[in-house]
Amino acid sequence: MSIKSRVVLGSAIALFALSACNDKDKAASAPSAAADTKEAVAATVNGTPISKKQLDQIMQQQAGQGMPDNPETRKMVIDNLAMQIIVAQEAEKKGLDKVADVKEQLEMARLSIMANSFVRDYMKTATVTDEALKAEYDKFKATQGGNEYKARHILVGTEAEAKDIIAKISKDPKAFEALAKSKSKDPGSKDKGGDLGWFNPHNMVPEFGNAVAKLEKGKFTAEPVKSQFGYHVIMLDDTRPLAVPSLEEVKAGLTQQLQQQNLKKMLDDMKAKAKIDITAAPASAPAAATPAPAAADAAASK
Repeated sequence: MSIKSRVVLGSAIALFALSACNDKDKAASAPSAAADTKEAVAATVNGTPISKKQLDQIMQQQAGQGMPDNPETRKMVIDNLAMQIIVAQEAEKKGLDKVADVKEQLEMARLSIMANSFVRDYMKTATVTDEALKAEYDKFKATQGGNEYKARHILVGTEAEAKDIIAKISKDPKAFEALAKSKSKDPGSKDKGGDLGWFNPHNMVPEFGNAVAKLEKGKFTAEPVKSQFGYHVIMLDDTRPLAVPSLEEVKAGLTQQLQQQNLKKMLDDMKAKAKIDITAAPASAPAAATPAPAAADAAASK
């Protein structure tokens, strides 16, 4: 049984924010030759400093991935950064930073870092009014009201199988658990006798949620319930009022959600006002792999 997750953050903004984090990580892991030498220095490589601040940032990032912060791991990180600096210095000696492809990559990296810095700065400084927060909370509360349910189900591939199971539990409702363990195709609940625990029907596929909401406690569906996953036989164990979190409990999440929405609107407005002239189509593919005209037009539109 697949339960629908609530989409809290807009996917486009979530991806933007994710790329911002990635760029930040990359920037922190690559010391600049122009680092401020007045800062506390952890190491120096051919005159290029690795600041203690840079090292601390990297250690903090790695700690989130389970790496211990101790002298051994710090030395390992410094060794890796030193090698990166040494190789980069050799690349500069060979003039690779003047090569067209490299210059383009450096410029793209600069643009990405600047754009994502703008996003991070906006998220740090953007404010959300109490009125907007209250309105968003009211919308959230409207989707969370009502009851939550504790139910079991048996998922099978065909309607005939589901009807056969209904016939069996009509004779012996206590057979439900054993039938779920032997017949159900839902790996998440099969071994638990079909038990799904407590859930909000809004978080289930619509067909399932609607069917559960119509059941009486202790009853099961008289007809199979068809969804995108197959055919369900559902038994309702219990019902209780759904506890809605207070505004204070969800305030941080709703604030971030509104900031994300406002950011997306601002970025869309900026793009709409910008003068964008597409003057060249993408380079053509080799003759053997030339796409059909429709595919080529779709690629160009991206």
